Amino acid sequence: MAAAPSTDRVPDDELLEQVAAGDGPAFTELFRRRQPGVFRFAVHMTGSPATADDVVQDVFLAVMRDAGRYEAGRATVTAWLCGIARNCVRQRLERDRRLTPVDFGDGPEPEPAAEGPADPLAGLLRAERIETLRRAVRALPVAYREAVVLCDLQEMPYDDAAEAIGCPVGTVRSRLHRARVMLAERMAASRRSPAESVASAAGIVPAADHG
Repeated sequence: MAAAPSTDRVPDDELLEQVAAGDGPAFTELFRRRQPGVFRFAVHMTGSPATADDVVQDVFLAVMRDAGRYEAGRATVTAWLCGIARNCVRQRLERDRRLTPVDFGDGPEPEPAAEGPADPLAGLLRAERIETLRRAVRALPVAYREAVVLCDLQEMPYDDAAEAIGCPVGTVRSRLHRARVMLAERMAASRRSPAESVASAAGIVPAADHG
């Protein structure tokens, strides 16, 4: 009896065609490949791993139902999936505007091993900067957050990000530029001392030190 053909090397768009025809193994392979990216997008957008899990479930239920609607050549499968995830995230944020961001649960990215003794303080400071950046991303307005997550964190090409968001490429570029400015401002503010932050907000210029 011949073994079933492997789906490991089948392109994503062909997998979707097979899913539309009711092929279970094709769906399993597509889920294996693309579930991590959908989850990362959702967790960056919501700050909640539990909500991200729900979004993943919603997305792949939609894939089972609507795989035949995918138009090959118009967008990559990844962009199509992120577009579905974007809609699911927005629906959940609309239903729960008081969603409380929580830790990502995966910790900072591991650093390459370095020569010499470890520096615990440097590690703590690095982890603090990463968490500060995560909070800053989650604090962005949703439209700007989408651009940053797709283009900077997911490293998606502008064309694909535009397809996922449903807007022109120029809009993606302008949102991304504005989002980066906002993030830079937030990160700079986080590095100030509390006294400096209050003084800056009040428009107070520190007095010169005359010795």
